[in-house]
Amino acid sequence: MKQDDSFIEVPPRGETRLVELPAFGLHAAARHVLDRASALAINAAIAAERPLLVRGDPGTGKSQLARAAAVELRRRFLMHPVDARTETRDLLYTVDAMARLAKAQVLGALRAKFGRAMEQMHVRHFVQPGQLWWAYDPASAREQARRVGAPVLVHPADDDVGVVLLIDEIDKADPSVPNGLLDAFGNGRFEVEGREPVVAKGARAPLVIVTTNEERALPDAFVRRCLVLNCALPEREDALVSVLVARGAANVDGCHPELLHKAATLIARERLRLHGSGTCRPGVAEYVDLLRAVVGQPMDHDEKMALLDELKEFATSKHLLEPGA
Repeated sequence: MKQDDSFIEVPPRGETRLVELPAFGLHAAARHVLDRASALAINAAIAAERPLLVRGDPGTGKSQLARAAAVELRRRFLMHPVDARTETRDLLYTVDAMARLAKAQVLGALRAKFGRAMEQMHVRHFVQPGQLWWAYDPASAREQARRVGAPVLVHPADDDVGVVLLIDEIDKADPSVPNGLLDAFGNGRFEVEGREPVVAKGARAPLVIVTTNEERALPDAFVRRCLVLNCALPEREDALVSVLVARGAANVDGCHPELLHKAATLIARERLRLHGSGTCRPGVAEYVDLLRAVVGQPMDHDEKMALLDELKEFATSKHLLEPGA
């Protein structure tokens, strides 16, 4: 199913499609297994012009999904990783206070005229666009970036195709961050100190994908502003093994089918054993690591199959459990 180039082609029921992901920043090139539910959720978010909140355990491909969406839609990809120090303004814009102070000191030393000094000290000369500004209005973000000498993230050639913005692991931030994005997400605009507001405009509305590992509950008002995709792994062993094998085949070249299946079974059983333990259970990331740890060693197939049992602990037993767990 594909409406037009503004939407992702949806795989048939029960099928998936591989999406080749180019390297981006510190992220190496990879392959993403795009399933039907993910494609439908992305198309729904585009049509509704709402952010897509992607929930799930670490290592389930939430961040990769945003890169895959950018590839499939042929859009510019932007990313803002969130940490405990992130503030709402970091996503919207920042004011370079140090540069402003330095400018004031220079103007004072030169004994600049008051009117000229006030103009050069105006805050608009020190505002740097954040990722959401680039996503909402690339043209005004470029104008502002050139004014302050900041990097240009979206070039004019990308204006007509639009942007996919990934806000990664928003649950790491204080609840004030998602709360501070309510107006921007709800109204498609936000205020900027010293200049006119930024309004989402352009040929195509930006697709904003927000991920959470559920380390911290998100405010209900924020969740209501989003469409939500749950990327939970199956709890049934056979279904989980099938999912893992598909991810392994896509991401580990030259892996024998028997090796894929045995490693998936080991990870699935350990994951199910730890259900309800309160610890982070192994998932896709640990499965791929285990495969690479074995495939990368110079030995024959039988030796690799035997080695899986010994190496499994390094990929799955990463947390100390209470006695009896």
